[in-house]
Amino acid sequence: MTENLLLVWAMLLFVAVIAGKLAYKFGAPSLLLFLGVGMLFGLHLIDFQSFEFTQFVGMVALCIILFSGGMDTKYTEIKPILPQGITLATLGVALTALLVGGFVYLFSSWIGLALSFPVALLLASTMSSTDSASVFSILRSKKQGLQQNLRPLLELESGSNDPMAYMLTVLLVSLVSVTDGGISLGSAILQFVVQMAVGCSLGYGVGRLAVLAINRINIKSNTSLYSVLLLAFMFFSFSFTELLWGNGYLAVYISGLVVGNNKLSHRAHLITFFDGFTWLAQIVLFLIIGLLVNFPDLIQPEVLILGGAVGLFMILIGRPVSVFLSLLPFRKLTTKARFYISWVGLRGAVPIIFAIYPIVEGVPEGELIFNVVFLGTLISLLVQGTTVSAMANWLGLAYVEKEPLFKVGVPDSIKSNFSELEVTSEMVAKGDTLRDVALPDNTLVVMVYRDGGYFVPRGGSQIAIGDRLLIVSDRSEEELQKVYTTLGIKDVMSLR
Repeated sequence: MTENLLLVWAMLLFVAVIAGKLAYKFGAPSLLLFLGVGMLFGLHLIDFQSFEFTQFVGMVALCIILFSGGMDTKYTEIKPILPQGITLATLGVALTALLVGGFVYLFSSWIGLALSFPVALLLASTMSSTDSASVFSILRSKKQGLQQNLRPLLELESGSNDPMAYMLTVLLVSLVSVTDGGISLGSAILQFVVQMAVGCSLGYGVGRLAVLAINRINIKSNTSLYSVLLLAFMFFSFSFTELLWGNGYLAVYISGLVVGNNKLSHRAHLITFFDGFTWLAQIVLFLIIGLLVNFPDLIQPEVLILGGAVGLFMILIGRPVSVFLSLLPFRKLTTKARFYISWVGLRGAVPIIFAIYPIVEGVPEGELIFNVVFLGTLISLLVQGTTVSAMANWLGLAYVEKEPLFKVGVPDSIKSNFSELEVTSEMVAKGDTLRDVALPDNTLVVMVYRDGGYFVPRGGSQIAIGDRLLIVSDRSEEELQKVYTTLGIKDVMSLR
């Protein structure tokens, strides 16, 4: 029996990886195909109906995804757009929930379902967070960058809005649940404030503790244990925060952010481990969600009508209105950028996981909520997920993103900065040899790329416009950028 189960999961993982490769090739969201594989196997091969187990898997997977996302987020990149990102992740989520909740309440009454407003708001809250990870996989597959700092803004929103949606979902489940009698509105607001405060403080504290432990503990016998240690801190951050009535998902994301933006021993090894582990968590999560869905329930008339209406309302009205209202104080963002942010409000696995909570807690309309959210997510993936690249081009916000030619793994113990830049006409205005180039002090060119080949230069080596230079410097990244700007050098990529 165990052998058969392992065989089935091996087949599932194999098919999912092939599907992910096809998604990457054709610019489609991987999530969509992972769900499709799970649904296909669930139709005839696997009978799986455990909402509790799926909820547990979702909790574990979401911890890994949020922590890894925090580690990959550079504070220097999100610092300029931090207010915008936080506003979208908090106020934007709340506005989306209110708008969609109001629509569900009115529309359900019109079609004869007559959902109460708390239940309608609960349904909307489960769908209020975005999954921009799928978007970036599409953009990267096309080597497509985004202007106006849109990528770090969307990454910050995507990583930080899940805790807000989770708190809204849990609070509303408590309000409408028949199993615990519900809680008052005042208690719900107090619980919300406590969860935010405890989640932020403990997330930061555990993150700092993790950095200290990894840098101080010397495990010479087996460096792979550093990954295990960091994994332990990740789960501790979530569970300990939840134990103290805080928001564990918020704590996990902040812990990852703290770890990723501090000097860390064995950084390259840890990033490689968590990248692979995150992909495994995502694939398993999406497959299980696909297996869980009961296709006959999904095609019921009330589900099709309400789910289709909610999905289209979210895309065309709910998300755009919430984005434009949330970003009103920020005048620097253009109208085109606001439209693109609105369009990239992709729904993914998280709303489906949150939609399981009403079922587990005994909400009478729980199964209806789950099926409607699942259908709405599919619509979002089909409509938005397949057009994010084309929309960026249509709005004039996209550009071809260059990949670094020099793959340099620099330990955090080395303080020097490594960067890659392209030789411009301004650089060779005074001469075409390396010694003629006015580089900053304490800065050296250690390698040159030209016509598909690499060579180590000397002072008398000639350089040409279009050459790519690998540069090492003891000066800070901010100082280097100022010097490069004065020299007319704009195309600079940091390799750290």
